[in-house]
Amino acid sequence: MLPVYTLALAYAPPPPGIASLDRPSSGEVRVHGPVSTAWLLVALCAGTGAYCLLRMRSGVEEQRRAAGGEALMGFGMAAMAVPAAAFTPPRWAWPVYAAVFGAAALRALWSARGGPHHLHHLVGSAAMVYMAVAMATAPPVAHHAHGGAGVPLLTGALLLYFTGYVLLSGARLVPAAAPAGGPGPASGRGPARWGDRPELARACRLSMGIGMVAMLLAM
Repeated sequence: MLPVYTLALAYAPPPPGIASLDRPSSGEVRVHGPVSTAWLLVALCAGTGAYCLLRMRSGVEEQRRAAGGEALMGFGMAAMAVPAAAFTPPRWAWPVYAAVFGAAALRALWSARGGPHHLHHLVGSAAMVYMAVAMATAPPVAHHAHGGAGVPLLTGALLLYFTGYVLLSGARLVPAAAPAGGPGPASGRGPARWGDRPELARACRLSMGIGMVAMLLAM
């Protein structure tokens, strides 16, 4: 859980008095810490989205559907996390974000009829819509800083959900002892392809959960 702690600590508001330690005498505030953390978040989400694209080559249709939605989520989070010092999106970009992920949320809601695991995709897409709307309605100076944006109660509820999801997903990644007589090298099965390995899919979702926690903490 070290990545969660590192991103959460970097995005958490500093206690009174600490901010002055990073403020030059001219009154200019240094932002190299949050900016470097934002780039770390961009790399995490973009890498996750790239792996999800590889998972779309799976021979299992359900796997391809889930990977497509998760690739969209990963790249969308990466673009949203780009620091304003590097790129400031135009105002019309946030309504487009909300529309794209609103459509993804409706698709996940429709797919949830076949399995409850699609509900997590629904919550993730709804969280992206929420953050896009908050960014669209926030003053320009608050973009990418998320200071005071959003509804605290809804932000807290989403934060609790994704924190619990990250902890649960991390626990599921702990390797379990192989059962006696289970499949092994002599079982005749070849190794699973990279796009079909379930532990990598869980790690992919865990990475996006960590990114969502960091982004919600910044609101």
